[in-house]
Amino acid sequence: MAETAGRFNSGHFVSAVNGGNLYRKTSFLVDSLGKAVFSPAVSIDERPFERRGMASAAFDEEGVATRERPIVRRGTVEGYFLGSYSARKLGMETTGNAGGHHNLVVHPGKLDFRGMLREMGRGLLVTELLGHGVNPVTGDYSRGAAGFWVEGGEIRFPVEEITIAGNLKDMFRGIAAVGCDTLVRSGRSCGSILVDRMTIAGD
Repeated sequence: MAETAGRFNSGHFVSAVNGGNLYRKTSFLVDSLGKAVFSPAVSIDERPFERRGMASAAFDEEGVATRERPIVRRGTVEGYFLGSYSARKLGMETTGNAGGHHNLVVHPGKLDFRGMLREMGRGLLVTELLGHGVNPVTGDYSRGAAGFWVEGGEIRFPVEEITIAGNLKDMFRGIAAVGCDTLVRSGRSCGSILVDRMTIAGD
C-alpha cells in the first residue's frame, strides 16, 4: 500500500451517476444522491456557460436549457446527469444532460504540484495509465501504470510496468488533496489528485 498522486479521471464518476446506468442499476453509485461519496476535499461544478469552454452549451441535445449547478459539494453528491428518458425512469426531472455533461470543474486546493509531492512524502506519482480494468457495477479498479517513485517529497526514479488497484468507492473517499495545478481537457478542469492509499504491484 502507498499513496498515489495523479490526475483525476472524472469519466468514471460521470458514468456512475449517468441516468442510463442508474436506472439499469449498472453503477456502483446507485442511490448516491445526497450521500458522501468523496472526501470533503472534493467539490465539482457543472458550468455550461464557460467562455470558450469545450463543452459549453445553452441547451442539451433534447433542447432542454442547461444551468450551472453543483454536482459534488464537499464530498456529497448533489446532482446526477439525466436526459428526459432516464429522468422519467428514475422518477426525477431532466438535468439538461442529454448528450453529456457541460464543463466539469473540480475545485482546486491550495497546493501546487511540488506542494502535492511534499504532502505525499512517499509514494507513486502516476503519469500514465494503461488498460481498462474498471468494473462499473462494483467499482473494482485495476490498471497498468507508469510514473515516478517519490521519497521525501521528491521524485527519485521512474517506474513502469506496474499495476495499481483498489475500489473507486475507497479511492474517492481517500482523496486527501486536490492541487491548484489545474489542467483543462475535453470539458473537464482538474488539478493533481492525492489519494491516500492504493495497492501497487510490480518489480
